[in-house]
Amino acid sequence: MSEILVLGAGMVGVSTALALQAQGHAVTLADRTAPGRETSFGNAGVIQVEAAEPYAMPRAPGQLLRYGLGLSNDLVWSPAGLTRMAPALWQYWRASAPARHAKAAALYAQLTGRATADHAPLIAASGSENLISREGLALVFRRQAAFEAEAATAERLAQRYGVSSRAYAGTEWLREEPALTSAPAGVVHYTGSWSAADPGALTRAYADLFERRGGRVVLADAGMLAATGSGWRLTGPDGPIEAAQTVLCLGPWTGAALRRFGLRVPMVLKRGYHAHYDAPLRPRRPFLDADNGVVISAMRQGLRMTTGAALVAQDAPGNPRQLSRAERQIGDLIELGRRAEAPPWFGTRPCLPGMLPMVGRVPGQTGLWVNFGHGHQGFTLGPTTAALLTEVMTGATTPLHDALAPAAQLA
Repeated sequence: MSEILVLGAGMVGVSTALALQAQGHAVTLADRTAPGRETSFGNAGVIQVEAAEPYAMPRAPGQLLRYGLGLSNDLVWSPAGLTRMAPALWQYWRASAPARHAKAAALYAQLTGRATADHAPLIAASGSENLISREGLALVFRRQAAFEAEAATAERLAQRYGVSSRAYAGTEWLREEPALTSAPAGVVHYTGSWSAADPGALTRAYADLFERRGGRVVLADAGMLAATGSGWRLTGPDGPIEAAQTVLCLGPWTGAALRRFGLRVPMVLKRGYHAHYDAPLRPRRPFLDADNGVVISAMRQGLRMTTGAALVAQDAPGNPRQLSRAERQIGDLIELGRRAEAPPWFGTRPCLPGMLPMVGRVPGQTGLWVNFGHGHQGFTLGPTTAALLTEVMTGATTPLHDALAPAAQLA
């Protein structure tokens, strides 16, 4: 078996290192920071088996107008962000047409449908059961019409993909979730999803498992990767690291890494923020406040509020206006308490216009592979796409493998 270098120590990279290690390869996992300190640190902590259909760009003129005027807290934008991402956003718009989105969803559901099963052995082997809750994910609605629309969507997801859920009237939900301070119009509870009380710690636990099994974790910058006559070399603080093959799992930074090899990958980079609060009561399960576009999760650090998307330049300074707006409006639903930190954390979700992750061989490069572009679901899908990558690297080919391949998505 060959020496393999995995660049990027988020959930996707750590899971990839474990999967390759399980195939008998000698694997080195490298990142500029410790495992689980970037996007995998800051998400809402949900393993979303209910997310069978990827997030499409809204196409209704009214919704787009609300976004343009800044009336929705789900999404905010800056002129610089829209300008830089315009080509990718145009491709995203086209891919979100109903027929094309349905085709992508048929593939995507094959990934999310196995997510908890793929995490389960890693949770057990890493001794992380104390971090995991299996109470599902709730979508909470203040408006009856929005609740009824989601209940209809849940029914369709159940029939098409086997996604399990229950719909509750708001007063019924108060018995399930006593942390709420008032009854919403209604709640759709997706029962099959799991959540982690510290997603960064779960990623680190997987990395510790990788090291206990003989893997090596090093601090090194992916910008120092270079091709050699026989493979790849990464220069780190302790000298060069040689490998026959390299896998790029750099999330939102993968596109920049690939430009060095002549490939341009359009990406929609969705920034998200979180903050923690010293809430007097914590919910039993994470929930989406649909009116404010934020997810509320009970974490080790406190009650975490995670925002929707900000389409801004990747190097733009922090501006947590979505958090501030939600703080002012969510008090009728749950008592947040004092914010525990300042400034809030922020990171970037790496979204590809076609809404499918890119998993496979980099065209025109010998021994270079990628596993990235999971959008909102890198934490959910890390072990799943890691398993698919190992299959591709040993010659597997199915319609799913082919659809995720870089050659297909960059054509």
